[in-house]
Amino acid sequence: MTAPRILHPLAGVIAILTIAIFWTATVLSELSGSRELIVSVKTAIPWGFLLLVPALMIAGGSGFTLARGRRGGAIGAKIKRMPIIAANGMVVLIPAALFLAAKAEAAEFDPSFYVVQAVELAAGLVNVALLGLNIRDGFRMTGRVRKMRLNG
Repeated sequence: MTAPRILHPLAGVIAILTIAIFWTATVLSELSGSRELIVSVKTAIPWGFLLLVPALMIAGGSGFTLARGRRGGAIGAKIKRMPIIAANGMVVLIPAALFLAAKAEAAEFDPSFYVVQAVELAAGLVNVALLGLNIRDGFRMTGRVRKMRLNG
């Protein structure tokens, strides 16, 4: 098995799990009502970028290598999703996480904190969904998962 064939799915799973952990930790900390927990979660998330950003870069780069110039079918769908995932991360998720970390550390839980928090949660779900579709398509392409057919 070649390095891209190992790195690509591994990096993709690390990326989606990291985003899902960020999202879940955020929701659970908010539901707990504990300001200390919210501050801990919001200030820890930017450190998680040290894992997330390289994982996304490795997944994208190895995916392009594995595609070998092909652009149709499931590969094409995956390639079309990647700029959306990247733009969502660079334009919405990373700036929102940094803003929220600063606000939380300063104990400024004002309306702007909660508006940005809502935007961040929505954008995070978008990326989880798009990465999930890419993983599904990757499984289908490798034969690990077959298309489900509904009878009736």
